Amino acid sequence: MMLADNANVTVSDEDHLALAAACQPGVGLCTIVGIEGSFSRRLGAQLAVLPNGSTVGDLADGCLESQLAADMAQSPDRRVVRYGRGSPKIDFRLPCGGGLDILIDPSPDRSACRSALRALGSRRPVRLPFGSGEHRLYRTYFPSLKVLLLGEGPELEAMGSLCSAMEVDVELYSRGDLTLGQAASHVRYDPWTACLLLFHDHEWELALLQQALASEAFYIGAQGGEKARSDRTLALAARGVSEEQVARLTSPVGLMPACKSPRTLALSALSEIVGRYEEMRGFA
Repeated sequence: MMLADNANVTVSDEDHLALAAACQPGVGLCTIVGIEGSFSRRLGAQLAVLPNGSTVGDLADGCLESQLAADMAQSPDRRVVRYGRGSPKIDFRLPCGGGLDILIDPSPDRSACRSALRALGSRRPVRLPFGSGEHRLYRTYFPSLKVLLLGEGPELEAMGSLCSAMEVDVELYSRGDLTLGQAASHVRYDPWTACLLLFHDHEWELALLQQALASEAFYIGAQGGEKARSDRTLALAARGVSEEQVARLTSPVGLMPACKSPRTLALSALSEIVGRYEEMRGFA
């Protein structure tokens, strides 16, 4: 975790670390603006190069990062350099055998970077241009993934612990934080927030689900077996929740069917949530 002081934003999403570093004087920014063949990072991936040659973020392995830091120091000019296949740098090759076009910018627009960080801190997406001509890329940054957990017991604890270990922004609410039959007045949903209910006593779910299903949350899930799912659907319909809203509910949750331990359920559910978030984020 690092603090982008000038943007007054704390950054934990690894996808935003290079952007945050580029807010600081003397830090250069490298952006992938073209990919030939296969590569392990997406178009728009970034790496920041600090004045001492160290880097923030990652684009591949240590060899590429070291080469970019060396090339950044060679010239103050903003330029696109080809690495790997088709590159004039015959002494440097990418392990994947492909080619990358990387924008090396020793002095990125720091005002734009800071504005972008502030927008992300306010849970708003932001779009920035990089490169020019055939190498021009408009990169969209999305707010970091946030997971809201409401529930009880070891499943809630295991899911909260896994999110924390993975440095996923998580808010956890147990029954002591909630009122039976009422929506949660202190939770806030946005399009980059996932909501997961982990109750054994499904009586606690209905008002909370109704609230979440009416929100912009991109993922809404609730644990429970076949009977619980059937009863839940009927009860939500009786409360006036539309079929379209009920269809937004994911249940059973997770990528693995019939998990038999809290930690396995947590891994399965978080994998599903992260997968949905990555699909939504696309190449940005």
